[in-house]
Amino acid sequence: MDDRAAVVFDEHLTDYDFGPSHPMAPIRVKLTMALAEELGVLEDLDVVGARPATERELLSVHTPDYVERVVNLSKHPTHTDAAHGLGTEDNPVFRGMHDASALIAGASLEAARLVWTGERKRAINVSGGLHHAMPGRASGFCVYNDVAMGIQWMLDHGAQKIVYIDVDAHHGDGVQAIFYHDPRVLTISLHESPQTLFPGTGYSTEVGAEGAEGSAVNVPLPPGTSDAGWLRAFHAVVPPIVREFAPEVIVSQHGCDSHMDDPLTNLMLSVDGQRASYLAVRDLAEEVTAGRWLATGGGGYAVVDVVPRAWGHLLSIVSGHPLPPETETPEAWRRAVEELRGQPAPTRMTDGRRALYRRWEDGYDPASWLDRSIQATRTETFPLIGLDPSY
Repeated sequence: MDDRAAVVFDEHLTDYDFGPSHPMAPIRVKLTMALAEELGVLEDLDVVGARPATERELLSVHTPDYVERVVNLSKHPTHTDAAHGLGTEDNPVFRGMHDASALIAGASLEAARLVWTGERKRAINVSGGLHHAMPGRASGFCVYNDVAMGIQWMLDHGAQKIVYIDVDAHHGDGVQAIFYHDPRVLTISLHESPQTLFPGTGYSTEVGAEGAEGSAVNVPLPPGTSDAGWLRAFHAVVPPIVREFAPEVIVSQHGCDSHMDDPLTNLMLSVDGQRASYLAVRDLAEEVTAGRWLATGGGGYAVVDVVPRAWGHLLSIVSGHPLPPETETPEAWRRAVEELRGQPAPTRMTDGRRALYRRWEDGYDPASWLDRSIQATRTETFPLIGLDPSY
């Protein structure tokens, strides 16, 4: 296995564009890659080109009628198809939608190929992570489910156990649904409570279908959860489950809409807490999968102040050379931000927070909504995979 890491990127990946008023602004990817370049992060990553997913690859997780509708509506963007989730407020149709979506899927497929074949130890597609797309329906800004396609490709090429970790503020419902009956794929999602945030799923009782019980793990977090609570939840649930499942590869989705400045969610993480989550996933990969790790982007709608810094850290961690939190953002990048967005750019790669948390082993507080959520997840899932939730 090559110890180098790769980022799969093509400038046309930013053609995934729902329009100027849509929260999923493609400039967030442009600013991320520009920041990574200015910081020298890309010097430690092999930049690999992307190609569109083929129809056969798309059909590995999507239905034929859905792919056909995406293709047709891409040519006729004034039409809509609400039954397939196309032409809605979340997923407006745009010309070239199929091509742009297929390219993102192809980038994640290439990242999966690089990792599974051992050509690279780690790979990342920051434009990917479109985890809400269902087999026959667009949902939550997501047209094709690139993450699920990458996982399915590895299964089709011999993988027997894959863990998917989703740290987006929104539940990773599409990936969970696609593999809900497949015991070879363990999906883990930490997200804001479905009582307060789209898509309204991801309760701790969602544990996998009959024959695949324990293959879905959900940690719904109270709105307002900050770094300490989020990291407490992660470390109380994710490492013991991943160790017990013993996957061959970890696939992760790193939506950074859990940040306190994100306009669409109610979690309160800092960039420093998000960075700590990336390091935690990396450490699990090093411990359990000999470092095999495929990472993607995801949500994130504070497109200047948060996304480039959060994913800049993610890229550096995937590269094997994590940036110190106190790193200053380059002056050239700040000028570019002001020219493109007409607003000042952040000056440092930190929010000035310390990503500390109280370990689960140090005591359970039944008066805490967070602790009750953690305990519910442990109670529902741990016995299904042979773990004792009381430890």
